[in-house]
Amino acid sequence: MTLEQTATTTVDTAPWWTSAVVYQIYPRSFADSNGDGVGDLNGITSRLDHLERLGVDVIWLSPVYASPHADNGYDISDYRAIDPAFGTLEDFDRLLAETHARGMKLVMDLVVNHTSDEHPWFVESRSSRHNPKRDWYWWRPPREGFEAGRPGAEPTNWESFFSGPTWTLDETTGEYYLHLFAPKQPDLNWENPEVRHAVYEMMRWWLDRGVDGFRMDVINLISKDPALPDGATTGTGGLGDGFPHYGTGPRIHEFLREMHREVFEGRSGELLTVGEMPGVTWEDARLFTDPRRRELDMVFQFEHVSLDHGPGGKFDPRPLDLRDLKASLGRWQTGLGEVGWNSLYWNNHDQPRVVSRFGDDGRYWRESATALATVLHLHRGTPYVYQGEELGMTNAPFAGVHEMRDIESLNHYAEAVAAGNEPESVLRGLRAMGRDNARTPVQWDASPNAGFTTGRPWIAVNPNHTWLNAQAQYDDPNSVFNHYRRLIELRHALPVIARGDFRMLLADEPYLYAYERTLDDDRLLVVANLGGTPQIAALDGDWSAADLLLSNVGEPPVVNGRISLEPWSAHVFLK
Repeated sequence: MTLEQTATTTVDTAPWWTSAVVYQIYPRSFADSNGDGVGDLNGITSRLDHLERLGVDVIWLSPVYASPHADNGYDISDYRAIDPAFGTLEDFDRLLAETHARGMKLVMDLVVNHTSDEHPWFVESRSSRHNPKRDWYWWRPPREGFEAGRPGAEPTNWESFFSGPTWTLDETTGEYYLHLFAPKQPDLNWENPEVRHAVYEMMRWWLDRGVDGFRMDVINLISKDPALPDGATTGTGGLGDGFPHYGTGPRIHEFLREMHREVFEGRSGELLTVGEMPGVTWEDARLFTDPRRRELDMVFQFEHVSLDHGPGGKFDPRPLDLRDLKASLGRWQTGLGEVGWNSLYWNNHDQPRVVSRFGDDGRYWRESATALATVLHLHRGTPYVYQGEELGMTNAPFAGVHEMRDIESLNHYAEAVAAGNEPESVLRGLRAMGRDNARTPVQWDASPNAGFTTGRPWIAVNPNHTWLNAQAQYDDPNSVFNHYRRLIELRHALPVIARGDFRMLLADEPYLYAYERTLDDDRLLVVANLGGTPQIAALDGDWSAADLLLSNVGEPPVVNGRISLEPWSAHVFLK
């Protein structure tokens, strides 16, 4: 059966985003139009032809709002203004119009668990204990029996995601405010209906401007247990794990249903809502994405990108056991198979580059980049491509902490070294897992600074841009870029990819990743060798007469159900 015949066998009545692919842009590192070394909106507009050529359907734009940039834009001081580093509202409107003109949608990043401490809401809130906006944030007096500012006086023992306590003393009012992330990112109090409706009004303002939806940053953290109890002590300076008291909290479903009702219901057009949700299970996600509940279209979960974290956490990485990865992704495929929807991703602005993390960025760079892409994209769910992933960009060779920019990495380094850890050992963890790996500039060509900027880039360009770049890949039929393009074409063309059932195969094999997708009479087989030695996949059934739709290394020998696989090879069959 040909690709064209298969594409017409079933009328696709599923939501539009089941056959769509999303591309994430981290604006600071995408393209710089004015030579100041920081990517901007006009730079993005100038590179839209790249995304149209790739074939993606949706652009997700990481925050471009006004911000002091304590956390690279995830600390927002004005939700309705564009940060001057990125341009103006007019520049944004031009980008939006040019995106729509190319048949693509644009989704904004929504960061409403917290604001910047420079946001006018917080400036008012901290001005007086009696200010009308005092209750827009979480304020608490010192712990009973402790003097404000003394160790242990924090209202709870929770540890911040960025190291240290989650509470900072405000000297003016003598009380502490809550920040799950950096001290310059105070948490909004969603228990206050005025806060919620101010957020909804802002969201409607952006939708009225023409944006096509939101990716919602750590949205499952917005509902806290109002009692704010202590967490179990983790052993780090007496600090504790508060996550059970604010992760997927008691009113989260109520808040998201209210948001849907107040913001999205009744709007025409094809909108997308995606919730980033650390710590959620597939059972949680099934509730969040059940269309009958009217909460979210899909969630971002972190289970599969935590499997290589060692006993010391993310900066203590261990080799990935592929069987664990298959068990995790397979569990989500099955759990959300009949109700709900998956987001599929390897990379984003918070994760190291997948070809360096789970692949082989040396001898088998191209093969492993394309094999990992093949395995991910043909699952059931909406794939996300993070900028540069479609080129096979790798982790960066940071010489030392002085070349890093991320607050999480810098804080961890300072804390770990102060605790007596060997600096080089700490650096090894940061080089492998630090967020700056995802934030080096996109590699457009072999020129100085990779065509990203004519100035000095805010973070160093990876030196391998002289051979690893977009310009070198466009006309190479075997390039990583063109492999991603073909994967996207397959999702657009084949209903079995968008809507078919999923069955994991060879679950106990340590190097092989194989699964079937089925819809009506169509059967799609994806089989890959995610290792550096040849393997043989012994499968049920005869696949020797099936059509080979896609391969990253050429047609493999197939004898009945036995397929010979070269290192880091991936193949897609249809029958």
